[in-house]
Amino acid sequence: MRVVIVGASGRMGLAITRAALEMGDVMFVGAIDREGAAAVGRDLGELAGLPAIGTRITTDLAAVLSDAEVVIDFSSASATRGNLTICANAGVPIVIGTTGLDADVHGVAELAAQQIPVLIAANTSLGVTLLLELVRQAARSLPADFDIEILESHHRHKQDAPSGTALALGRAASDGRGVAFQRDSVRHHADGGARPTGEIGYAVIRGGDVVGDHTVAFLGAGERVLLSHQATDRAIFARGALRAAKFLCEQSPGRYEMGDVINLKTRT
Repeated sequence: MRVVIVGASGRMGLAITRAALEMGDVMFVGAIDREGAAAVGRDLGELAGLPAIGTRITTDLAAVLSDAEVVIDFSSASATRGNLTICANAGVPIVIGTTGLDADVHGVAELAAQQIPVLIAANTSLGVTLLLELVRQAARSLPADFDIEILESHHRHKQDAPSGTALALGRAASDGRGVAFQRDSVRHHADGGARPTGEIGYAVIRGGDVVGDHTVAFLGAGERVLLSHQATDRAIFARGALRAAKFLCEQSPGRYEMGDVINLKTRT
């Protein structure tokens, strides 16, 4: 598989590089970073702490797509919109793991998906993919008087809060209950006041080097149901992204998600 990695010098870019080189059936035909990044010009393999692979980090995505089968984008929300358009124009599928995307970017993704396969995932872990479905099923099955609270923990450097995964879990819970997803349900319960019925709340922890922990609590009278996932190694996201990329190389134009990658077909 011939891959271009966007966001090459970031945590996920380097993790994907290491995981791909361990797999042995992935060739990097391009590595992209932002203008002015210290990594520009360096060998991707060496930057990941491995032997040189002959792929140097550049800033022009369009220039490296002629030999690419798929793009994996873990860059920034501000860059992803343009990357979608560039990939669509070149006819190259794209896997997007960037979080914090707004409605405008998703609109661009819909247009791009008319020309290429597009997969956007707030979390590329296979375990989290399953967790999303379990949350959807639990929200569908439990009575509405069960309060739903999503607790998430990440390292101290993470920029967005709640995490993209936490919001995806909130969307899954909303889907299960058949209600509109409300991104702005976040509030600090310490501010006081009774909890509104039907609210899906979020609690956020930032500190240390936590890779990513997520728990969805269904809190009823006299009982609790807790659905959790803990990530202890960033490599799980890298392996999931590579698996998604391989899947996408075999698909027709359209929108896809990680549930398609692992063939989850339990939704109604």
